[in-house]
Amino acid sequence: MKIYLGSDHNGFHLKEKIFAYLSKRDIPTEDVGDKELNPDDDFPQFAQLAALKVIGEEDKDPRAILVCGGGQGMAIAANRFRGIRASVIWDAEEARLTRNDNDSNVLCLPARVLEREDDQVWQDIIDTWLHTPFADATRYKRRNAEIDEIA
Repeated sequence: MKIYLGSDHNGFHLKEKIFAYLSKRDIPTEDVGDKELNPDDDFPQFAQLAALKVIGEEDKDPRAILVCGGGQGMAIAANRFRGIRASVIWDAEEARLTRNDNDSNVLCLPARVLEREDDQVWQDIIDTWLHTPFADATRYKRRNAEIDEIA
């Protein structure tokens, strides 16, 4: 599994912590930007870079983690691409559910919420999201196919 990691200026500091966290665990991670704190950057460009990497990756189970102020903007931008299932997640239980039920391949984190919490909160979210398999139930596969028909 390879993780593509991106953020705008609002999520930059949390993204840097996440990159260090994933690297320490030897999880292949590519930072798609922003590479420096730039208050004038725009989240859609980083969501697009990550989404295109995920849908273009031939490796098994490529995923992305995107961070912005509220997580919503990144999710909206990433979900514009067929095959992307981006979810805004704020706790480990939601991380489990979005993987199990929706086969989420893009995790969007709200920096404004998570930076007020202990680091363990976002670490638990990421660990749960990374290690929860898709249930592969017929109804879940059908729903994902319906989403791709719309995109």
